[in-house]
Amino acid sequence: MAGSGYTFTPIGVVRGGGEFPQQAPRQSVYARNEGFVELFPHRNFEQALEDLAGFARIWLIFVFDRNDAWKPKVFPPFGADRKVGVFATRAPYRPNPIGISAVELVKIEGLKVHIRNFDLLDGTPVLDIKPYIPEADSFPGSPAGWRDAVPRPARLLFTDEAASQLEKLRTLGGPDLADVARIRLTLHTLDPERQRLSETPEGERVLAYRTWRIAFVTEGENVTVTGIFSGYTPAELAAPEDPYGDKAVHRRFAGK
Repeated sequence: MAGSGYTFTPIGVVRGGGEFPQQAPRQSVYARNEGFVELFPHRNFEQALEDLAGFARIWLIFVFDRNDAWKPKVFPPFGADRKVGVFATRAPYRPNPIGISAVELVKIEGLKVHIRNFDLLDGTPVLDIKPYIPEADSFPGSPAGWRDAVPRPARLLFTDEAASQLEKLRTLGGPDLADVARIRLTLHTLDPERQRLSETPEGERVLAYRTWRIAFVTEGENVTVTGIFSGYTPAELAAPEDPYGDKAVHRRFAGK
């Protein structure tokens, strides 16, 4: 009946993926990660999972639990230089915060559905799981509206110094800035009004991600990450206040 309300109860949650919305890949096809859906016990989901293991991909129907409002028009993460209707996008700002994602199914262990290359955040509530059926779910020749004019994603490169810095930060327990760069620099419009961008005196551009900075240059279809550095000034790093709880990682990264 029109206007009636519906109540849905999650069947489980995603384990793995980023913590913050900025870390989420824009579509699972651009992701490079592994995790699992942890289904809740005592609801007979073991039987519901029978026969699913033979599928290479599955659909996850989930809740955009970190969004509390909807927008009728949004800026797509890449490609469009204008706002488009939210129903013509996969943006999370929806009247009902429900999302879908086709992800790779790795294996099933009890109530853990192991997945690969997904665009959901850690802790995302999952409402349902459905098998991906190629002949029913894939229509590669279909027109895609405004997206047909979207240029291909940029090619992301790293200098040797940047690659070394990224590996050092990862081993220190810092954020995976290589993944952040891939998400933010190759698929997003490099617009200072939509991203935290600045420029160095040497002409490099800088993307701010939380308390870290990613320096990069662009040339044609290539985006090259040239270095990683702290967003704290020396005085800020030396101060005892630590509102984000990450100064220890910054100091170790700087060798202090």
